[in-house]
Amino acid sequence: MSQPAQPHAVLQPIDAVLFDYGQVLSGPPDPAAWARMQAISGLDQEALHAGYWAFRDDYDRGALTGPAYWQAAAGHAGTAFDAGQIRALIDTDGDLWTQLNLPMVEWAARLQAAGVRTGILSNIGDSIAESIRARLPWLTHFDHCTWSHKWGMAKPDAAIYIVTANALQTNPGSILFIDDREENIAGARAAGFQAIHYTTHPAFEDEMCERGFGPLLDAAPALPTLV
Repeated sequence: MSQPAQPHAVLQPIDAVLFDYGQVLSGPPDPAAWARMQAISGLDQEALHAGYWAFRDDYDRGALTGPAYWQAAAGHAGTAFDAGQIRALIDTDGDLWTQLNLPMVEWAARLQAAGVRTGILSNIGDSIAESIRARLPWLTHFDHCTWSHKWGMAKPDAAIYIVTANALQTNPGSILFIDDREENIAGARAAGFQAIHYTTHPAFEDEMCERGFGPLLDAAPALPTLV
């Protein structure tokens, strides 16, 4: 007979909640923005997606700036972009990642209102980070944001978790980290963080309750929407 699954152990109380940005605080990439980038670039969907992702790790780690990243994506497709195309692609790339996951955004605001420290740890290139900060002024409400391009490293590198814990002035074991990628969750746990893999919001809330984090979900009364 198989043994029942054991519940996750809560190692110690949570003093800070750390969010990934893409597909945790934000929603999935906006299909309309993909379509605009395809029109701007003149590439078909397959070539655009191939070039977009081929150099993303270098962009996130700061090895490529936004303009250099887009020229690399163009070269991958055997073409080149002019300055106007690059400016438009950078601007539209910001649109791609600013469709919000409102339940998580609003929960982050409730945590902040309740005095819980909050942070963001995101793999993100310089131009996208600039775009989302300009579009989303409420990002300044987080106690600390670690944008990977500034550090020359990215999740799941162990060092970036430690940098973030130090910036939050919080012991790693007292940080709850939420990310949509399993490899980043594994990296966080290896660094001593408590962590939850975000898939859907109902599944997230269920796991929060199973792990004993339910009181954090009700940290403060609901606030007016931020957007």
